[in-house]
Amino acid sequence: MSCSLFEFCRLQELKTVRDFLFQNQSKESVEEKNITAENELSWDTSDWESGWDNDENKEEDSASSTKAEEEPSRQSQPWLQDCVVSLSPCADLLVVAREQKAAFLSAKWRTDDSGREEMTLAVTWSGHLSTEEGERVSSVIAIPLASQKRSSTGRPDWTCIVVGFTSGYVRFYTESGVLLLAQLLHVDPVLRLKCRTYEIPRHPGVTEQHEELSILYPAALVTIDGFSLFQSLRACRNQVARAAAAGSDVVPPPPLAYKKWGLQEMDTIVDHSSVGVMTLCVFDQMKNASILGGFHASVKGSPPAMSQFVTVGTGPYAGFYYAVEGNSQPLLSHVALAVASKLTSALFNAASGWLGWNKNKNEEEAAQKQKPKVELATPLGIRFGLPDSRRHGESICLSPCNTLAGVTDDFGRVTLLDLARGAAIRMWKGYRDAQLGWLQVQEERGDREFSPSASLPRRHALFLIIYAPRRGILEVWAMQRGPRVGAFTVGKHCRLLYAGYHLMGVNSVTSQGWQLHTQQVCLLDPTTGALRTINIPFHLALSDKKNERARDMHLLKRLSAVLKSRDMDPVSLEREAKSVLLEIKHPAIKKQALESLLSNRNAPVSCLTNVTSALHDALKQQDADEVEASLLQLCSSQLKLLQLYSDIQQLQSAADTEACSGNDSLEGIEEELSRVGPALQRYAQLSSKPSVSFAQDSPDTPLSTQAFLTQLECAEEGEVKVNRRSDAEWNQLGNFMFWGCLCGKSPTHKVCDTLQLAGISPQQLLSLLMSVWLQREKEVLQKPVETVRNLHTLLIALSNMDGAVEESWDTQSVSPWWQQVRFTCIQSHNAAAALLAALVAHRAAKASITSRADSKLQSEWEAVSLELEQWVVCVRQLEDVLVLQTLLLVPSPQGTAGGAVVQCSIKTLQEGGTGGIADSVSKWVFRQNMAPERLKKILLRKETQDTGDQKEQKEDREEAEKCQEEADRTAELLLAVCQRFPDSLSPDLLFAHCCWEYVVQWNKDPEEGQYLFIAVEHLKLITSPHIQLGISTMMWGTFFVKRFSAAAFLMEKVGKAPKDRLCRRDVGIGDKAMTSFLGCCVQLLQILMEVTGLLVKNQSSLSFIPFYADSAMEEIPTPELSVEEVWSGAEGPASIAELALEQKGVHYPLVQHHWLLATLLHAAMSFSVKVKPLSLFDSKGKNAFFRDLTTIQLMPSGDMDPGLVSLRQEFLLRVLTGWVQATDDASCSSPAPAFTSLPSDGPKANWWPSLCMDLGSLLQVNPDILRRHLVCELYNQGLDLRAEEAILQVEDKEVLGSHLLVLTGQRLSYSLLHNQNQTQAAMELLARLPPTLCTWLKAMDPSELRCPLVSLSKTSRLVSHLIEMLPENHAQYSLALHLLEAVEVLSLSNED
Repeated sequence: MSCSLFEFCRLQELKTVRDFLFQNQSKESVEEKNITAENELSWDTSDWESGWDNDENKEEDSASSTKAEEEPSRQSQPWLQDCVVSLSPCADLLVVAREQKAAFLSAKWRTDDSGREEMTLAVTWSGHLSTEEGERVSSVIAIPLASQKRSSTGRPDWTCIVVGFTSGYVRFYTESGVLLLAQLLHVDPVLRLKCRTYEIPRHPGVTEQHEELSILYPAALVTIDGFSLFQSLRACRNQVARAAAAGSDVVPPPPLAYKKWGLQEMDTIVDHSSVGVMTLCVFDQMKNASILGGFHASVKGSPPAMSQFVTVGTGPYAGFYYAVEGNSQPLLSHVALAVASKLTSALFNAASGWLGWNKNKNEEEAAQKQKPKVELATPLGIRFGLPDSRRHGESICLSPCNTLAGVTDDFGRVTLLDLARGAAIRMWKGYRDAQLGWLQVQEERGDREFSPSASLPRRHALFLIIYAPRRGILEVWAMQRGPRVGAFTVGKHCRLLYAGYHLMGVNSVTSQGWQLHTQQVCLLDPTTGALRTINIPFHLALSDKKNERARDMHLLKRLSAVLKSRDMDPVSLEREAKSVLLEIKHPAIKKQALESLLSNRNAPVSCLTNVTSALHDALKQQDADEVEASLLQLCSSQLKLLQLYSDIQQLQSAADTEACSGNDSLEGIEEELSRVGPALQRYAQLSSKPSVSFAQDSPDTPLSTQAFLTQLECAEEGEVKVNRRSDAEWNQLGNFMFWGCLCGKSPTHKVCDTLQLAGISPQQLLSLLMSVWLQREKEVLQKPVETVRNLHTLLIALSNMDGAVEESWDTQSVSPWWQQVRFTCIQSHNAAAALLAALVAHRAAKASITSRADSKLQSEWEAVSLELEQWVVCVRQLEDVLVLQTLLLVPSPQGTAGGAVVQCSIKTLQEGGTGGIADSVSKWVFRQNMAPERLKKILLRKETQDTGDQKEQKEDREEAEKCQEEADRTAELLLAVCQRFPDSLSPDLLFAHCCWEYVVQWNKDPEEGQYLFIAVEHLKLITSPHIQLGISTMMWGTFFVKRFSAAAFLMEKVGKAPKDRLCRRDVGIGDKAMTSFLGCCVQLLQILMEVTGLLVKNQSSLSFIPFYADSAMEEIPTPELSVEEVWSGAEGPASIAELALEQKGVHYPLVQHHWLLATLLHAAMSFSVKVKPLSLFDSKGKNAFFRDLTTIQLMPSGDMDPGLVSLRQEFLLRVLTGWVQATDDASCSSPAPAFTSLPSDGPKANWWPSLCMDLGSLLQVNPDILRRHLVCELYNQGLDLRAEEAILQVEDKEVLGSHLLVLTGQRLSYSLLHNQNQTQAAMELLARLPPTLCTWLKAMDPSELRCPLVSLSKTSRLVSHLIEMLPENHAQYSLALHLLEAVEVLSLSNED
């Protein structure tokens, strides 16, 4: 809270700038040294000089040489004092100039070694500025120009560098050194350049000042209007940019409009300040008129506006000039002069062209090089001054408020001038060569809260900055007669840079909403290149009488430092805090200090109590009018809370504990505990899992004083209110108050009496007690009997407090006190602790009701039935929740999904609706990865094992017994839950929820096809056809139809089984997962057809009879869904079974139509058959696909197009061929176990032929063609036994015989003609064959056989079947007889 000096920028390449500016001086110094050495006397010293040539002399010479080298560097350190330096108010541009040279340094951001971004100033341009011979730079100023864009936020658009020369010229440059404008305003050297920019008036009566640039000459002052200068500079910059882009010459800009005043009646002027426009009051106007005009002077009606100028120098020491506005017009003669010179030169050039006068060009150029004409200045007499013949003024610095100015002189004094009165009001001595600056600080928003004028605008404080280079000190003085508020030791060669202006081009409209990023005062250190600024708090500007707050803030800062230090002992901390709090005068700061002390975690409670008590006593001794009521109330309330904390802490460490007296109301509690004991034990075993926790989060962590004070608050009436912030803090507070009582370590009645005397409401104490009881469930279950007795004692003690149970409470109504306990138990997820609390509260409530009824001599029957009935229901519900939660805590097998364990309570189960319980169990079944058949056995109470299985598992007895024990325990828990919820967990409801849970999990991860298969298996186990129909319909519409349609359209587009990439792109699953998905679609639609056929009389599963399932659902009654009486108050969403019963009946032909498509898609994916599935149907069939199954669609009827029938037949024949090939592969190699759990068993299943036959009958394909093709394919594959079985189903055996005759010929042709291992008997047989048979065998192509190596016995059986199939009048019957003879002969020869 004091002044600070911090670095915000650093200069780079400072040595390069110095070397560039002092380059000529270093060369001249070297030459002067050489000349001086040559001019010295040179006599012969060889005779005496040799005696000094020893080692010591050499060391002295070397030391002197190093000293000589160090001297130039030391002399070069104050090099910045010889330069002209100007820093932009935005601190983004620094100009350093000397004689004819200058260097511009612009802001850049860079990253330091620690990775922090910092601003630096680097050289962007350096060069010569002077153009006239012999002229030098005398003054420099950098003016940032505001941006005219609407999106600007206060940053400058660009910066203009204004340079004044000794020749009188004033030139304007850009940041890159491009000359924009040059004008000669006076023939004398420029002494000083100063600028004034727009300032927002802080008060309504303050005159709005306009922008201007003032230029001081030895006897003249030139002012340029800021608005016209801003527009001219913008135009010049744009013209230069256009000329540079076009590559043309720059058009010279018109000259600037300005005012020139001739300052008279002052001997020497060295500096000035343009104060701005001012208006005198009527009294000052009359006084000046009387002094200047005498007694008969006339006075105007309105005071004239005047521009005030203050100069410093000699004779007088300070002069005050006033120029009345409107007396002098801007000097625009340059414009007329330029126009006249152009006209004269044009006429002269024309005349010379006529008369031949082109000889004197050098004279014309010399005339043009002459300086332009300079206008005379308007005389301005001095109004008055401060005469001091011996004192010479050196500089003047105007304050930001334009009312004060600081002046330095050659006597080492700094004088403070009041410009309104024209008087010196203060003087500082001992500041030779001082540099001045001003800093204006705005009042902070937080400070207004402690100010009596809080509604007024924020105040501003003014500080004078004095830099004394002789002493190397920087001082800060409060204005006007304030003390020194800050002092810093800095280098002796620094420069204090004070601009005194902001951005040019700003007005009252454009400055709205701007945040000006400007630095008022900066200190430049040339040794390090650091730019530092000063930060001054506002409160330092307050006078000594009102500076108590600054002192108080200092004390508060000291207290904060003491509280942060960890090495201080409690005694020292108490002493220091007490002294600081008693010394602070301001009540608000004293309150802040007390709150800071009370919020410290390291301070012990004794220290806090003593300090607060001392402050409270000190406030009591003061007068009542001087003491702030809020501070006194804070002290008394915190003392009360600290005393309460100390009392509870002492009671926790008390050695004597109360003996638990026997209570009649606890007679039956042991029976209740023994009844629920096994359930509590199983729950404790499953819930006591090791877990990781932080030490600070442990409930055994002692409650700190700071946490206790933040949660408790004293009300005005003396009551203590507990503020509930977070559950963790609430539990920690309850643990601090009641856990000792629950464990039997603290006296219960004393603790309750202490809390009651403190004024805490019994309802909040009851909430704290219940929270700590439920939170410490594990500790409670370790000693249930002892903790239950202590809880009963606490509940009785709290209920006997005043305000707990209302005196007017009618026992026939529900008590709000016990209703609070029930509500807490209902919401709790800690089932065991909630059940024990409910048992205790039930007993306590019953005893309370009985005592009230006895005291009032009233009948208690209705009271018991009304109040205690809710306790009976609550206890029964908590017992159910305990059993259910125990089941949910059973750990899932490793590697199974399902997430964390579901925490249930009475409230969550009731909010879950009628299906909430079944939904929780279904999620548990999914986590356990329990098979549907095993779940069915458990639900049907058939979880038994056969004796044969036990004998087989004797080898691995230990593992089997362990797994069997876990399975039996899980089955017992599930059976126990089902017994507690006979209606909510009926088999159909549980299977329905499990089916839905698995399909939901599959939808989250569609690649897991096993989830979908298990969902369908659960669906099959549902016995109610109405629920099964509804679940199937919901599954199809919600999860299946979208992916199913995408798969159909994809295969239609590709024309074959798509690859994995296409499946993932269009369907969202891989090719293998899509095959499994299509198989599940077939099964789901099959279930829909079967259920619909079951609900409708005499309806087969596969037919085209047009009917609707709704028409005959009355045959099987709809099941009635019910819940247990205890759980009848459930409110929430409807269960899955209820939603299923609300579903409409499906249109059977439409379901069968989709089943056909699903079967075709599944077959195409299983056997990789090329087909366009939708092309196998006509337009009616295509339009009916993917419609709502409950709607009636126009289905295909009558005979199908022969072309479509041919395509269907070809597809089914390919499927049969693929199945035969897959079957042969399965018989040759071991089956892969990857898809054993999937519904289709892959392409090797045995039901594919029968399915193809059913499809053929539905698709109008002749099934006998399919059967004949199957027989031929089986013989072709070498599966003769299966083929013989399939022959029995063929109707047209004559056609089949013709096909098999060719296949037999191919086999015999391979054996006789194409087999490399031919025997001699085979060759002889081939020679004896009839020519027709031999020719026919040679025409056969055995390469069409997939299994040509078949035993002759199988071929012989095949020929025998051929003879039976072909009639005797068949054209190829004789050929078959020849084949039979040939096979028999060949087989006999092989046997021999």
